[in-house]
Amino acid sequence: MKVEETYIKDLVIIEPTVFGDERGYFFESYSKTKFEDLEINIDFVQDNQSFSKYGTLRGLHYQNPPFAQTKLVRVLEGEIIDVAVDLRKDSPTYGKSFSILLSSENKKQLLVPQGFAHGFSVISETASVMYKCDQFYNKASEGGIKYDDPFLNIDWGMDLNDAIVSDKDQILPFIENCNSLF
Repeated sequence: MKVEETYIKDLVIIEPTVFGDERGYFFESYSKTKFEDLEINIDFVQDNQSFSKYGTLRGLHYQNPPFAQTKLVRVLEGEIIDVAVDLRKDSPTYGKSFSILLSSENKKQLLVPQGFAHGFSVISETASVMYKCDQFYNKASEGGIKYDDPFLNIDWGMDLNDAIVSDKDQILPFIENCNSLF
């Protein structure tokens, strides 16, 4: 496995070693030992999976402490634009976003630490997304930022007029009014 740092501290891209031949391929998407060797010491407790069609935009979501979540995000089928926004008020990159193409083809993963909002848009016909979490879901601690916040100016890889967004995500506040406790 390789770890690639991003311009935002603690937000990293993980690229597994893929073994392929005429039958297909094999790779370890997660190995506690290998992650520890890379100095990533996270105790994951829950796996989540979603299936979405083209144009779906999910996010930007987070959970406040003490239920804040680290997420290890990957795509099982299709392509997404995966986005993380730094909500750590003492961070020099507070309010900055990072996006990456995650796909079943490139097999890259994004490690989104606690203190970040997370979301993605589906840019293939369909996409299956899986992510590991180090905390269980807690409804009382959830928060979010509206996907079209002009301050963030995120390129979701699609026309936002055509985006399929949940009612809940449509009414999230902009970052200046979010209830983040980071």
